[in-house]
Amino acid sequence: MYILITFAFLAGIITMLSPCILPVLPIVLSGSTIGNKKYPLGIIFGFIISFTVFTLFLTTLVNVTGISVNFLRYFSIAVIFIFGLVLVVPSLKKYYELLISKLQNAGAKKTETKDTKSEDAEEKPKKKTGFFGGFLVGTSLGLVWTPCVGPILASVIALALSGAVSGTAVLVTLAYATGTALPMMLIMYGGRGIFHSIPWLLNNLENIQKIFGVLLLAVAVAILFNLDRQFQIYILEKFPNYGAGLTQIEENDDVLSALDETFNPKSVQDDDMIGKPTFEMNKSMFKDAPELIPGGKWFNSDPLTLEQLKGKVVLIDFWTYSCINCIRTLPYIQSWHGQYEDDGLVIIGVHTPEFEFEKDPDNLAKAIQDFGLTYPIVQDNEFKTWRAYSNRYWPAKYFIDHEGKIRDMHFGEGEYEESEQTIRELLEEAGMDVAKEKVEVAEYDVYSRTHETYLGYKRISNFASPEKIAPDKANVYSAPLKIPRNNVAYKGEWTVKDELANPSQNAELILNFESKEVYLVMSPINDNVTGEVEVYLDNRLVGTYAGDDAIGGTAKIDTDRLYRLINLEEPGRHLLRLKFLDSNTEVYAFTFG
Repeated sequence: MYILITFAFLAGIITMLSPCILPVLPIVLSGSTIGNKKYPLGIIFGFIISFTVFTLFLTTLVNVTGISVNFLRYFSIAVIFIFGLVLVVPSLKKYYELLISKLQNAGAKKTETKDTKSEDAEEKPKKKTGFFGGFLVGTSLGLVWTPCVGPILASVIALALSGAVSGTAVLVTLAYATGTALPMMLIMYGGRGIFHSIPWLLNNLENIQKIFGVLLLAVAVAILFNLDRQFQIYILEKFPNYGAGLTQIEENDDVLSALDETFNPKSVQDDDMIGKPTFEMNKSMFKDAPELIPGGKWFNSDPLTLEQLKGKVVLIDFWTYSCINCIRTLPYIQSWHGQYEDDGLVIIGVHTPEFEFEKDPDNLAKAIQDFGLTYPIVQDNEFKTWRAYSNRYWPAKYFIDHEGKIRDMHFGEGEYEESEQTIRELLEEAGMDVAKEKVEVAEYDVYSRTHETYLGYKRISNFASPEKIAPDKANVYSAPLKIPRNNVAYKGEWTVKDELANPSQNAELILNFESKEVYLVMSPINDNVTGEVEVYLDNRLVGTYAGDDAIGGTAKIDTDRLYRLINLEEPGRHLLRLKFLDSNTEVYAFTFG
């Protein structure tokens, strides 16, 4: 924990050198010229508290209060805008100061005497742009600022999205915010020293404040219309090495090991197991596997429990049918089922859905049939078994011995030979004679520098369209002339929902990707109508490199599933453009191979 806190603090300090600080730098610099000495301190405290709370608990806050994220964001932008307006138009300052004074004294009115009130009234001019005024601006800054995160804060954010915030996550986030605030404070107090030591600057302070006011107005408008992101993209295109390598301070073995131990799901293991060869441990070191939580529909089997499977070796596989990473593991799992079922191996697929349509048992049944899966599979639509195992990965495999104890785990793709060896050793330990040859399945050659890309507003990232996403309503979007690497853009009229997006007729979806294969989860809105999507690669209708579902350059969307659109001979960077010939298609997420 101490390693993560230390490096989070250092990463926060270095953030001041990154491109992501540029859009909000005027807010920091303005603290050098405004208010009394407590004003910068108010910005610092407001920023630290706001950034920590909103990073960790924004989703919970929205769910509990019903206040939308957009409302909070707009409120923060309004505070910055109003403050900039006050600096530009001095005649508004008295109204702003009156509002700040009332807010500042609201909590203390009941305990004030008349004499105290009178004394405070005389002191108000000294306090009007003091700590509390800075605190409001700092609080707004903490909500609208998006940091350039490295692996530490990225792990914390992932934990916060899962709703499993820990005390360590709070301390790490607080350390990061404090580290970021430290150079901010030095800049503001250093600037104040410069202004008060140079007579010309002090004599022209009011004009300088107006300049900063204009900058604050520009910042507020830029954030409102997402122009701050376009500004960062422009800077990085002009200076591609600016900020490069800043996260390397976090990318060392000590930090990555601490992240793995602190935030990855290890609750099904004892600490003594970590880092030790599985079959060199004493059996007392292993924990009992959590029971499968009943309630979900079963396929290929009657309902099973781990208790009734004592004496057999069990492999629990968490998966979801539209996940390409899961799909690539299925041939191996099916082959192990065929090879070792008679020897006492029971494979149970726990289907925990990533998207809403994956909860439909008919859709899952069709996927099971399409993939040729014959081992038992149970639906886990409510994530009950997922949470029982403290799981956070698709796919994830848990190896359970004949006594019902978890003996090994593997997350993600790969290590198939090692996984099969674990199965064989557990079967032999259970008294089975496993003399047969290992199964042979051709491994997938995976290459991709573009990560899974979601298209609903809940998890969308690297969105290049200049327009702000309008949740749950139709809106017209445009695509920039140059799509940044690994970015996606909408063009035309789209209705963007929490986990999907619905394009209108002739709307387009544009993606700058680097991989060998491109997949997209899509579904028809009307089951009786087939959607059609034209697929263009580097602005030409795809031909030779069309995936199985885009032969002839057009994909037919007739069911909820993963569609293979591009299949290149060699991996590389390309531009994918999809043109929707009707409005009967929903798109969920890109995955790559």
